[in-house]
Amino acid sequence: MTKPEFIKSKIYKWEDLSRAIAIWKFKDNKIVFTNGCFDILHKGHVTYLSQAADLGDILIVGLNSDESVKKLHKGANRPIQDQDSRALILASLHHVSAVILFDEDTPAELIKNIQPDVLVKGGDWKPEQIVGYDTVKARGGDVVSIEFVPGFSTTAIEQKIKGSGN
Repeated sequence: MTKPEFIKSKIYKWEDLSRAIAIWKFKDNKIVFTNGCFDILHKGHVTYLSQAADLGDILIVGLNSDESVKKLHKGANRPIQDQDSRALILASLHHVSAVILFDEDTPAELIKNIQPDVLVKGGDWKPEQIVGYDTVKARGGDVVSIEFVPGFSTTAIEQKIKGSGN
């Protein structure tokens, strides 16, 4: 398998991810789940995702589809990159095991189906506010909020780019 094929193989449809999860769980791998838009990958994202990956053996990233990002009202120009580009970029990170797109407003159903051992979100969320908290805690799992890297956000980068054009 070539490296580009390997990267693409980490972008899953639900049926295939379901099988992979069964194998990972059979091997007693600790599964970590996080989600987000990851519109313009930056230092904050990479730091966050690597810290999330350190919490287990398998890191699954739920990626908001283009439709889902628009529902979040992040701005008229968002997402900046389409879902296929964002998925490929995330899958290229060696510590990301799987990427799965979701169209819903929240990843609640995805979390119920995955049943991760650890659920992770960024520092703007208290653990009990994180979608899926009850699902993960009911199984004895952990819910973790990871600190942001100050000064890094897609919105700040977007504003900086717009400012440089004037």
